Amino acid sequence: QVQLVESGGGLVQAGGSLRLSCAASGRTFSWYAMGWFRQAPGREREFVAAINWDGSSTSYADSVKGRFTISRDNAKSTMFLQMGSLKPEDTAVYYCARGRGNPHYSGSHRPDEYDGWGQGTQVTVSS
Repeated sequence: QVQLVESGGGLVQAGGSLRLSCAASGRTFSWYAMGWFRQAPGREREFVAAINWDGSSTSYADSVKGRFTISRDNAKSTMFLQMGSLKPEDTAVYYCARGRGNPHYSGSHRPDEYDGWGQGTQVTVSS
């Protein structure tokens, strides 16, 4: 059973940057596509970004396209989310998860297409 641990969240001013990390246990990290989601208070969990098994394919929510970059280092079983030009509406708990479908595909955007959810890391953007 994979264990995912997010880190790197914090408080940042609007326009600032943060880099989130998602560390995976075990030796099968490279077998799976991975994704980032976020959930703000009172709102449903929403897709942020996804990456296929080797990083050759990525996808983003329209709300973060051009500001966030997803990447992975399979040798270190770690995925990253570089967030720039942050806005107050980016405030949420950010979660990483493992894709359940085709690892070559980065187009899964529904939470039910993922498993192994981490505990989340809080990102707060002040105006």
